[in-house]
Amino acid sequence: MQPAWEPAELPADAIEVGRILDAWGLKGWLKILPHSASPEALFSSKRWFLQPNERGASPFTGTVQLRVREAKEHSDSVVACIHELDDRDVAQSLKGARIFVPRSSFPTPAIDEYYWVDLMGLQVRNREGVNLGEVTELLSTGPQTVLVLRDTVTDGEGKPIERMIPFVSAYVDAVDIQGRLITVDWQADY
Repeated sequence: MQPAWEPAELPADAIEVGRILDAWGLKGWLKILPHSASPEALFSSKRWFLQPNERGASPFTGTVQLRVREAKEHSDSVVACIHELDDRDVAQSLKGARIFVPRSSFPTPAIDEYYWVDLMGLQVRNREGVNLGEVTELLSTGPQTVLVLRDTVTDGEGKPIERMIPFVSAYVDAVDIQGRLITVDWQADY
């Protein structure tokens, strides 16, 4: 039995947190590839918003809302049971769909912990007040995360200067999410 897909508007604060990899089991569960190594946002939200994958057929168009009955970690992925979805073939038809959850439903991070999505676009200045650029990307290098910055200053070829700063307490003095600023112990010529 195919569920009635509940059309929905994507929330203004929606963040893409994963994709549906496949059906899981025989009862319509979904296997999810989370975009984060810590997929708490998938577990904390009981409403997921789906958009079809960019290629291939989808059983719905636009954005639909799913009500999550249960989500849990399984090996290197997440598996989820959705209300009114109990058919493996229907679950299989969702393969590739993009999963969004409202940022407001993310769990509150601990002190000195940040969601990467909240760091994107923040300005970075050093202790002397020199603007080093804007966070455009974060890289996980294993033991640490690295901020990738793009500066408004260009190099000799007209390309914006790109900097990489380890996101560790030895270099990061303060993160002000509300003020959209990260203060670091780093020089422009490093």
